[in-house]
Amino acid sequence: MCTAKELEFSVFVIHKLAAAWGKTPAEVYAVLNDTKILDEYLIPCYDTLHTMGSEAVTEELTDFARERGVAV
Repeated sequence: MCTAKELEFSVFVIHKLAAAWGKTPAEVYAVLNDTKILDEYLIPCYDTLHTMGSEAVTEELTDFARERGVAV
């Protein structure tokens, strides 16, 4: 279970990734959920990730998604 702050941050990041990847937020959520990036990286690393700028978080998660085999 995540906190309200973690949930809010996750939604923010999903929308940033959707814009960067040219996908809908629903499509990005599905990718992050299917690859377990949401539960194994985004939420557990909230304390660190939320201190980064939005561009840095977008780049970080894009790189991480590519490492997990996602074509973005």
